[in-house]
Formats: sequence, structure tokens, C-alpha cells
Amino acid sequence: MNSRMTSFVALALVCTLLLPISVFAEEKKQEPNSTLAADLAPSARSAILMDAESGTVIYEKNSHDKLPPASITKIMTLLLIMEALDEGTIKLTDQVSTSEYAASMGGSQIFLEQGEEMSVDDMIKGIALASGNDASVAMAEKLAGTEPQFVAMMNKRAQELGMNDTHFVNPNGLPVEGHYSSAHDIAVMSRELLKHSEVTKYTGLYQDYLRKTSEKPFWLVNTNKLVRFYSGADGLKTGFTSEAKYCLSATAKRDNLRVVAVVMGEPTTKQRNVEVSQMFDYSFAQYINHPIIGEGETMGTVKVEKGMESELSLVAKQPYSVLLKKGSPTKDIRYELKLDGKLKAPVQEGQQLGKLIVYQDDQVLKEYDIESPQSVKKANWWNMLKRSASGLFH
Repeated sequence: MNSRMTSFVALALVCTLLLPISVFAEEKKQEPNSTLAADLAPSARSAILMDAESGTVIYEKNSHDKLPPASITKIMTLLLIMEALDEGTIKLTDQVSTSEYAASMGGSQIFLEQGEEMSVDDMIKGIALASGNDASVAMAEKLAGTEPQFVAMMNKRAQELGMNDTHFVNPNGLPVEGHYSSAHDIAVMSRELLKHSEVTKYTGLYQDYLRKTSEKPFWLVNTNKLVRFYSGADGLKTGFTSEAKYCLSATAKRDNLRVVAVVMGEPTTKQRNVEVSQMFDYSFAQYINHPIIGEGETMGTVKVEKGMESELSLVAKQPYSVLLKKGSPTKDIRYELKLDGKLKAPVQEGQQLGKLIVYQDDQVLKEYDIESPQSVKKANWWNMLKRSASGLFH
């Protein structure tokens, strides 16, 4: 009896000793967004570090907390401006007139006067470098007619991007009840803005001038000092109010890796810059981007039933990659297109068609939503008849 009891106790002891080892082994298998690494932003209320290309989260801390974003709000304002430029709604040379309301904005400004006109190009500089609250409202009125209508556009775009922690009330981030976002959502809209590569020509400038031909040119100095003092940094936007404290959404690129780092609620500008620099250092020391498909490359084709075109070529509008730890094996990484089902016309540009799934052996590394690169109209009866007749003779 004693020997049986002794064996039972010994077995229980062995099982107890083995338990923490197996738990620890499971933790080590976590993805890059694991918090096993040291806290990279100890002073921030909220933070996130994200690979700009794949959207993989490398580090996060309270990243979904809803907080006042201050002037980081202007990332969405810049995004809507860049999209309007792409669509041809506005041009960089268009003149923007300043309303009395826009000129009345306090805080950071480029001191627009009522009735003053400035080009879209200069307005973007005023927003990106000097964080001009007046320039933000002037551009909002240019694009939407009124500030409230522009804010509705901001919230609609936020919904489309899946920014569920965000609600905008103005285009510049001045303090107002009900205006909030999260580090995660700010990183998402920062990634979207960076798809417009020309934006870093503005956000990466350290200094420039407005009203260059006037008697009193206005000197602009970027509020994001990292663009001067951190190698590879070229944006994006700072923010500060007494409630929000010091905030920053920053981006940097080295070799083929671009990352976005967001901190909110930092106690000082110095601490804000130090911790974002730490986040950059960590990502560039630890990770690489492994390319899968380049921008402009064809991923495959899909048949379109009853369409004016019988096939749709799926051309990558952006590069696709996976984030890997340095030294990780890249052998047997492959991708597969999985469509949602048969595609029938009409097809809208941007319509989701399925997913691009990246594997290593049988393990899924990353999934991307695939959208239609163009619209396909429904074929009329005459086109269908000609196609059927053509099929008979081939």
C-alpha cells in the first residue's frame, strides 16, 4: 500500500513539473503580435507596431482603447484628399478659397485669412507639415461643401476600412465630445494613406515655405522631428491636446520593410519620439518582408458569366508579402487563390472576389482579401449570341 502511494505521489509530482513547460512552449509559438517581447512603449497609454504592407501586428498595447486622437485625425483628412486627387475630383493646382469659418480655427494653423486662396498642393503641405487646423477645414469645404458633410465622408471611409473603434466629429482633431479613435484604427488608416506613395513627398519633408512669392513667406517646419533624426522615417502625423497628450503615427522604411508605429497618450514629445524609435529599431532588427506578388503582376484569371468580357485578369494593385522573423526559412512558401464562387456580371470595381492565401507547407501564414481590379458590364443578348456562335466554330 505504501509503495503504491509513493508511486502515485511521484507520478503527480512529475505531471506538475511538466505542466509549466508545456504551457511555456505554447506561448513561444505565438505570432508576431505577441506581447512576450519587452514593452516597447512603456509610457504610452496605447500603442501598436504594424507591418505596413501585410498589416501584421508586431507589437501592441491597449491597441483598441478609444482615445482622443488629436491631430492624428488629419490622416483621414489627407486620405480623402489623396483619393480625390486619384479620382480626378480635384487637382494639385486647383485653388482653394478660405471661408470665414475655416479662418477662425485656433490651435495649429497656417494663418489663412478669410477669402485667401491657396493651391491644393500648398494646403496639403500646410496640413502635413504644420498640422494646420484652418487648412484642414478649408480642404474639407473644398471637397464636400461643408465641414459636416466632409465628416460624414470621414466616418463612411472609416467604416469601409473596418475602423470599429473610431468616430470623427471634425477634420482636424480639435477637442470635442464624441471624437475618438484607437491606435489600431490609426494604424489601419495610416496603412491606407501610405498606398498613395506620393503622400510621403509631403509628410517626409522637414521644412518648406508657403506664400513663397509674397512679401512674407511662411516657413513650415514638420512637427514630426523623426523625419530628420531617424534614418528611413518619412511621415506621418503628430498630435497633441491637453486631454490626448502627445500622440504620433509614424512610418519608416528600410530595405523592403516599411512599418507603422502609433503611440497615444505619451507624457512628453521626447518620450514619444524615444518610444517610437525603439519600436522602429525592434522591427528592423527582428523582421524582414518576404515578397509574394509584386504590384502590377497577374495573380490569375477568373471567368465571368454573362459578362461583356468573358474573363477577368486579376492584377495586383498592391504588393503582397508576408512578415517573417530574420533567419526564418522561406522554403515552400506558396500562395493560392480561393474565390467566393462563380462570378456573374455585372461586376463592380473593388468588389470582393475571394482571398489570396499564403502557405508555408500546410500552415496558413497570411490571408488577403482580393477585389476586382475593374468593372465588367453584363453582356447584352447580341454579345451573348455572337459568343455562342463563335464557340460553335472553335
